[in-house]
Amino acid sequence: MADTSFLDWPFLEPKHKALHAALEAWASDNLRHVDHDNTDQTCQALVAALGAAGILKHTGVNATFPQIDVRSLCLIRETLARHDGLADFVFAMQGLGTMAISLFGSDTQKADWLPKVQSGAALSAFALSEPQSGSDVANLQLSARRDGNGYVLNGEKTWISNGGIADVYTVFARTGEAPGGRGISAFIVPADTPGLQIAERLETVSPHPLARLVFADLHLTADAMIGDPGTGFKVAMATLDTMRTTVGAAALGFARRAFDESLNRAKNRELFGAPLAELQMVQGHLAEMALDIDASALLIYRAAWAKDTGAERITKEAAMAKLYATDQAQMVIDKAVQIHGGDGVRKGHIVERLYREIRALRIYEGASDVQKIIIARNALQSGA
Repeated sequence: MADTSFLDWPFLEPKHKALHAALEAWASDNLRHVDHDNTDQTCQALVAALGAAGILKHTGVNATFPQIDVRSLCLIRETLARHDGLADFVFAMQGLGTMAISLFGSDTQKADWLPKVQSGAALSAFALSEPQSGSDVANLQLSARRDGNGYVLNGEKTWISNGGIADVYTVFARTGEAPGGRGISAFIVPADTPGLQIAERLETVSPHPLARLVFADLHLTADAMIGDPGTGFKVAMATLDTMRTTVGAAALGFARRAFDESLNRAKNRELFGAPLAELQMVQGHLAEMALDIDASALLIYRAAWAKDTGAERITKEAAMAKLYATDQAQMVIDKAVQIHGGDGVRKGHIVERLYREIRALRIYEGASDVQKIIIARNALQSGA
């Protein structure tokens, strides 16, 4: 059982402690043996299970949760990631895929899609990245040309999580109201819309459903647009502002699991006639791991608390949380591999799986180097 003393920090409320307890019980019962060989089928099954348990209601607005609570999102992602990476992935995609609808969608758009996604009846995806524009959102090239009372989309998206299995995509395209980010709009695209093609399924070191999408003369009516024309960049940034901190929380969950496994290994594995835990070098690794985990948690829940208590933007705080937590989780897990020796690189071992799972978190939703640029620019503008 991972350390839970952070639940008593002033960033969190009694409702968060109760949520954590309920989620921990559910995850312990439902995530013991998750199949990682058939990712499409497993993701669909996990979405259904999370929906049936009511956990997906936290991914957007509804009658129970009229506002997004980022601290809850972080707690859920941290806990799910500690138990199973795919469970965290599917929860995150349900949130990321429809967060724009929760934040900027019309009442009709919310009614059409949020209940389906939050019940687990539909899978969602967030289609922002392109072959020539990942972190540089303002440079995207997918075009949305005005055509009567609608738009025609042509172009590509790539590295789209849930690509190929999603039922609905939030798609960002250039509508041309102005140069750069001011000429982008956001659209809801159901997966069965004619003109949407799954051009390629993409494989990574840690299996996830990913795809390259092609839009070939795809027609949408005007009411498919989320928000106003030319506000897509704002929609995307607000979505990432909300979800980016939770990426750090997922990394924290991975790091906590690696630390727990390492503590158990150090106590129970002997070297030179004594437990590994008695070696000063191993103690040094464990001390650094504990320090990095607590520092990451402080940054994550500081950022989430700021957003939940009224901050309009937490761009700097979210960037710090994601950058530090993901980078340090990589180091924590690397130390865990070292402590486990050969078992740490044995296929199928939990530490080996964590080693593969953590790497992508330092890239998606803004790579580590991009987070450094964001933090530096914020400091320069504020005169700090």
